[in-house]
Amino acid sequence: MITRLYDRAQISKETRLFSNKNLRILLIPLIIEQLLNSFMGMADTMMVSNVGSAAISAVSLVDSINVLIIQVFSAMAVGATIICSQYLGRGDEKKCNEAARQVFISILAIATLLMIGAIAFRAPLLQMIFGKVEQDVMSNALTYFFITALSYPFLALFNVGAAFYRASGNSKFPMKVSVLANCLNIVGNILLIFVFRMGVMGAAISTLCSRIFCTIVIFYFLHKPKQPIVLNGYFKIRPNFKLIAAVLAVGIPTGIENGMFQFGKLAIQSTVSEMGTISIAAQAMTNTLEALNGMAAMGIGIGLMTVVGQCIGAGRKEEAKYYIVKLTGYAEVVIIISCFFVLLITKPVTMLAGMEVESARMCFSMMLAITIVKPLVWGLSFIPAYGMRAAGDVKFSMIISTLTMWFCRVALCIYLCRVWGFGPMAVWIGMFADWTLRAIIFTGRFLSGKWCEKSVV
Repeated sequence: MITRLYDRAQISKETRLFSNKNLRILLIPLIIEQLLNSFMGMADTMMVSNVGSAAISAVSLVDSINVLIIQVFSAMAVGATIICSQYLGRGDEKKCNEAARQVFISILAIATLLMIGAIAFRAPLLQMIFGKVEQDVMSNALTYFFITALSYPFLALFNVGAAFYRASGNSKFPMKVSVLANCLNIVGNILLIFVFRMGVMGAAISTLCSRIFCTIVIFYFLHKPKQPIVLNGYFKIRPNFKLIAAVLAVGIPTGIENGMFQFGKLAIQSTVSEMGTISIAAQAMTNTLEALNGMAAMGIGIGLMTVVGQCIGAGRKEEAKYYIVKLTGYAEVVIIISCFFVLLITKPVTMLAGMEVESARMCFSMMLAITIVKPLVWGLSFIPAYGMRAAGDVKFSMIISTLTMWFCRVALCIYLCRVWGFGPMAVWIGMFADWTLRAIIFTGRFLSGKWCEKSVV
C-alpha cells in the first residue's frame, strides 16, 4: 500500500535530496529541543505550583493567552521556513536572504504592537475571557501577564531566527541556544521563586530574561558570513512588499489556523475555570504532560517542513511524498514511546508538584485516556499536514483545522460540561474527536495529491 503513495522509480537511494544521515542530523536536534523545552516547561509548572494553587491557576490562565500570541510568531516562523527552504531548494540564496530580511522587520513590527496592546489591555482582557475568578488568582495573573508580555518581541525574533537555521538544514544550533535559555530559566526560577520568594513575579522575570538571552545569541551568529542565510545591516532593511506578501500568504492562513485553535482553547479554558481551582490545576498539569508526550513527534513535523520545502523548491514532488510517508512513520513510533513514558511519570510528577490529591487523581485519569487514544490518531492528524503546508497547501489546512476544532473540540466539550455535567475530561473527549476527524480528512487530502499542485515562490 505504501509503495502506491509515491513513484519509487523516481526515488533512488543515491539521488535522494536527504539521505538517512541528513535526516538524522536534521531531526535528532529538533526532537531533543522539543523534548527539553517541554521538560523545562513541566519543571517550570512544578516550581510555580509549589507556590500554591492560586499561582499555578494564574499562570495557566495567562499562558492560555500567551500561547495564542506565540502562535502568531510561530506562524511567521512557518512562513519563513517554507519560503526560505523553497528558495534554497532552487539554489537561490540571494532571494532567500532577502526574504529573511523582510521576515525580520515584519515580525518585529507585529510583536511590538502585540506587546503594547497586551500590556495596555491586560486587565479587561483577562476579565472578558475568564470572567469572575478568585481575587488572588486575578492579582497573580495581572503581574505575570505584564512581565511576560514584555518578552513578546524577543520570543518572536528567536522563533524566526531559529526558523532561518532550520530552513537551511541546521537544527543543531537553535537546539543548543534553546537548551541554554531553558536552563537559564530554570536557574532563574530557583533563585527568584525559592530563594527570593518572588512567586509568580519571579517566574515571569526568569522567562523574560531567558528569552532576551536566546534572541541576542541567535542574531549575533546570524550576522556571520559563510552560511546559507545571513542577516545583518538591520537599520538598512527596507520593506519589500512583494516578498512580505509571499511570507504572509503562508503565515496568515497558518496564523489563523493556530489562532483559532488557541481561541478554542480559551473558550474551553473559560468553561474549565468555572469548575474551580482544583479542576484548573488538574487541567493545567494535564496540558503540560500531554504537550510533553507529543513533543518528539512535533520535532519531526517541524523538520518535515524543511525537507518538503526543499524538495518542492527543487521540483521533486515524488520525493516530497516519499518523505511525508517516511517521517509520519517515524513520528508514530516516537508517539507510542512518548505516551507510555509520560504515563509512567505522571503520578511522580503530580507528587513532586505538590498537587492536591483530587487534582492529581483527575490529572492521571485524563493522561490514561490520552495514552490510549493519541497513538491511534494523532500522527495522521498532524504530521502529514506539516509537509503539505510546506508545499504551499496552507488554506486547506486552515479551513479543516478550524472547522474540526470548533465543532469537535469546543462545541462538544461545552455541551458535555454544561448539559451532562462532565468535568475536565470533556476537554479531552472533544480533543479525541477533533484528532480523529482531522486524521481522516488529511489522509484523504494527501492521497489525492492536490496538495502538491500549489505554489509558494
